[in-house]
Order: sequence, then structure tokens, then C-alpha cells
Amino acid sequence: MKIEKKVWPKYFQAIIEDKKNYELRLADWKCKEGDTLILREWDPKTKNYTGREITKKVKYVAKFKIDNLFWPKEDIEKYGFQIISLG
Repeated sequence: MKIEKKVWPKYFQAIIEDKKNYELRLADWKCKEGDTLILREWDPKTKNYTGREITKKVKYVAKFKIDNLFWPKEDIEKYGFQIISLG
């Protein structure tokens, strides 16, 4: 399946430069391994697309809910999350 999503300029540029190889998204839409993401650069200041886009293949999807995690809710609220990109 092909899925289009907006990406803010600083994150889009990091993807273009091959620094960012992950997406953190709200799981309010379906996505699975093998799908194609069409990432379109979106400027939140002008509320318009810039015209740049990049296509990426989904390699892995991890979904989780706040009540089904490894850490206590208090620690999550105190520290938050970080996503680590491996290279």
C-alpha cells in the first residue's frame, strides 16, 4: 500500500541527508512492513507543501500503548521517550 504523510522541513532534511531513518507517528492509521511511505515536506508556518517529497519502504513497525510498556507510568511521565536510530 502507498501512504502519503506530511513531514516538517527539519525532519525532511534529516531524512534526505540519511541521518534520520525512522518515523515516530501516532498510530491512528494502518501501516505494515512492505508498505511505501511517500513523505511530503510540509511547512507548518505557511501551511503548505514545499514540493519536495521522498519515497521510503517500511522495513519494520512497532506499535505500543502507554499501559503496555516496559517502564512504570511515573517514569514515562518524568523522563519521556527517546527513539534511537541505529546505523
